[in-house]
This record gives sequence, structure tokens and C-alpha cells, in this order.
Amino acid sequence: MTRSTMPRRIFARTLSVVAAMTVALVAAPLAGTAQAYSATSGTLSFSGDPGEPISGGQSYEYAAGAVQMFDVGGSRDENSLAVAIDSDQGTLWRLIIAAPDGQKLTEGTTYTGTKKWPYAQPGDPELEFAGIDNGTEKGCNTNSGSFTIEHIAFGPYGYVRELDVTFEQYCNGSTVPLRGAVHAVMPEPPAELAMTMNTDPIGTANVKNGQITVGGTVTCNKPASVSLTGQVFQILKKGTPGASYETTVACTPGAPVPWSVKLTSQDPGISFQPGTATMRSRAQADDRDYPVTVNTGQQESEVTLSKA
Repeated sequence: MTRSTMPRRIFARTLSVVAAMTVALVAAPLAGTAQAYSATSGTLSFSGDPGEPISGGQSYEYAAGAVQMFDVGGSRDENSLAVAIDSDQGTLWRLIIAAPDGQKLTEGTTYTGTKKWPYAQPGDPELEFAGIDNGTEKGCNTNSGSFTIEHIAFGPYGYVRELDVTFEQYCNGSTVPLRGAVHAVMPEPPAELAMTMNTDPIGTANVKNGQITVGGTVTCNKPASVSLTGQVFQILKKGTPGASYETTVACTPGAPVPWSVKLTSQDPGISFQPGTATMRSRAQADDRDYPVTVNTGQQESEVTLSKA
């Protein structure tokens, strides 16, 4: 099923510290967002003066390739993004930023007056940086701050290709800021799913049991689980036999993948017969890399049912 863009507050809540920092942060693919991918190169650095609660007055830096995870994921509407760093067991950091509702994150823009979910209003940008440092939870109940998008490049459906952002966060009313920066270059975005469906112009009809066999092929440019649905009906002098079908095809690229279904009229009093029938078919599949469902739309064609 096609999913609409996730509201940025839900996006923030899902990746943020939950239950007021009483449980660990979790990084997971989100509906409405492009799947997060590991950076091919990048760094997260942050520091604060003594008295700053998250940094503890220390400086930190993590580099892609030297940590267990350095992932970046963006929302489909390019309104928000999240950076997830897992350094080792018991140490992880999450940065969440979002433009005001209805706006895209824009290169060269400084967003001031940020708040964290659920305190941000529709016109507020959002910022939250929190984590766990050697098993100790580090986060803010409330915060304020700003961030600057120095450079950003998006791919399909909010896929973040490149990112340079600096941020400043004041935690729980503190006047001592935490300052940080993320620089990341991601792999080339995966291809968007392309799919076609064809129906065979010839089928078979078994006059003994009234069962027909119809089918076709599906093609795709990358692996996908394709759901096929449709109806077959036939106009005869004594009535109109018809049947619906639903099947799934594991589509792989390289060559058309055949599919077929065996059907019996849903009206037990009248059976399919050799001759011409009408077939309506539709194919759809979720793109495994992006929050989108590809749909061929309904296709109608004639099928000649030959005697089995």
C-alpha cells in the first residue's frame, strides 16, 4: 500500500529518545522515509564547554568506516532527516532535524528557534541531538537551538546523497551550548522500481470441469514481490461466467517472469467455455528501497480460451 509522507513530528518521535530518555534510542526504517543507508565517507563531531550536559565539556568525533553504523535517512518530502551513529556497544548518537511544516530543508539556510518534539509548533524548525555514551543516557527534556544546512543533495523520495550541516543545541534551559557538525557522502541511490505486466492472449478451458487457465508475464528492473489481481469473465448466451484472482510473483530482473492462475466460475450454475473471454489485470509491488508502491493500473485484454 502506498504510504503518504510521515508527518515530521511522528518522524521525530519515532527516532527520538522515547519515554523521556528511559529507554535506548532505536534506528529503524520508517514509513514515509527513504531507507537509511550507510555513508561511504563522513564524520560526526560535537563538543561543549564545561557544564553542557550531553558532551560533559568533552569533544567527540566519529568517522564512517570506523564505527558500527553511520546511517543517514531523509523524509520523502525532504522536510526532515535523521543521522544515526553506533560507535560500539553502549555508545550511540542520533541527530534529528526538520524544517517547519510544509518546507523543505534548503541549502544555505540557517534555521533558528528550534524545538524538539512534542514542543515544536507547525511553524517551528526541529532539532534534537541525544544518545547513549558508554551506557549512560544523554538527552534533553526540552531544548532550543539552531542548525545550518551548508550543503544538501537529495535523490529519489528523500534519499540523502550528500549532507553538510552544523548545529547548536541548548539543553534544559542551559546557557551553555553543544555545537556539532555532520558531513556525509552516501552511495549512489538505488534505481527506482520499474515494472510492467503482460497477459497471454491464449488460455485454456477444460470443458469437463469448467476450469480455465490464464496468465502472462511480469518484468522488473530489480527484485520485487509483485501482487497480481484481476477478473476474467465471458459473455455467453446462457449467462456470464466470471471469476476473480489474486496471486504473487517473485519478480527478478533479466527476463520476463511467467505467471498463471486456474479459475472456476463463481456462478456454479454456468461454466467457462472455449472461446473469447475478457481479462482485467493489475500488478503492484512495493519498492524495497523507497516508500512507494508501483502500480501498473488496470489493463483489459481479450483472451482466447482453447479447449484443454
